[in-house]
Amino acid sequence: MTASATVDQLVENFLQQRPIRAGSLIITLYGDAIVPRGGTVWLGSLFKLLAPFGINERLVRTSVYRLTNESWLEGDKVGRRSYYRLSGAGRRRFDQAFKRVYHGLQDDWSGHWTLVLLAPLETTERQRLREELEWLGFGAFGPGVLAHPGMLPAEVNAALNEIEITESPVIMRTEPMDPVAPRAIRRQVHESWNLNELADHYSDFLERFRPLWQAMSQRDDLSDQQAFMARTLLIHEYRKVQLRDPQLPEALLPTAWEGRNALQLTRNLYRAIHRRAERWLDLHLETAEGPLPAPGPAFYHRFGGLHRPEEEFEQA
Repeated sequence: MTASATVDQLVENFLQQRPIRAGSLIITLYGDAIVPRGGTVWLGSLFKLLAPFGINERLVRTSVYRLTNESWLEGDKVGRRSYYRLSGAGRRRFDQAFKRVYHGLQDDWSGHWTLVLLAPLETTERQRLREELEWLGFGAFGPGVLAHPGMLPAEVNAALNEIEITESPVIMRTEPMDPVAPRAIRRQVHESWNLNELADHYSDFLERFRPLWQAMSQRDDLSDQQAFMARTLLIHEYRKVQLRDPQLPEALLPTAWEGRNALQLTRNLYRAIHRRAERWLDLHLETAEGPLPAPGPAFYHRFGGLHRPEEEFEQA
């Protein structure tokens, strides 16, 4: 199968999902393509970006309306045109989620744990807090005790302030052990985060996108539009797995961990197609002032570093 045909298959697989989560794909587009270019885009540009995925204008309008009501997006009207950007709350949630996608595995671990005790809270507050902490990657170490090896207490407090938890939980920081990851801790980690299920999700991701890398290695026939489509679906599906991943340090992960392979594959594909995708975006993204600006410097730090256009020109 050619690389071009593989992208067609990826789009078909996406459209076979029920329900089709156009809103989630729109958030992927904002995070991957629009935020690096200023963050605001004309609604008509969204129509053009989503049409190749088989998503019609009516579904785009419905999804944007829903995302606005859910405080992910906010819009402005200029004449008869509507322009949308991530809201303040949406941008904060985006920053938390997409940092996981582009920054790779965690740095060396100090051996500290941050613990949050839920017991002192009322039932409703406890449930809200548990859901937020689990979204941030905390795992249950016992009844009413959640733990995370990387997040600092100050970061926990900042996250709780955003969701306006009215009663403060007990937050503690442990001292490191020697060794930092004894066998008992590894067993606890395996149970608290269900690493087997997470590994299955990574395996499914690899099975879906390895054919594209293999096809490109033999003959890279992707057009600029197909590169954009492949990059969008790559980040969309990788992001969904990353949201399940607590981002544990290397010291706590199994020796054969599919998350490492998924990161390497995503990095390789992204580096190979990002410039063609950007060329297509240059032609189809529009603000009230005209075409969207070029990506900012932070864009080129993704996945350990991307080639800038001027670097490719110098090499040629």
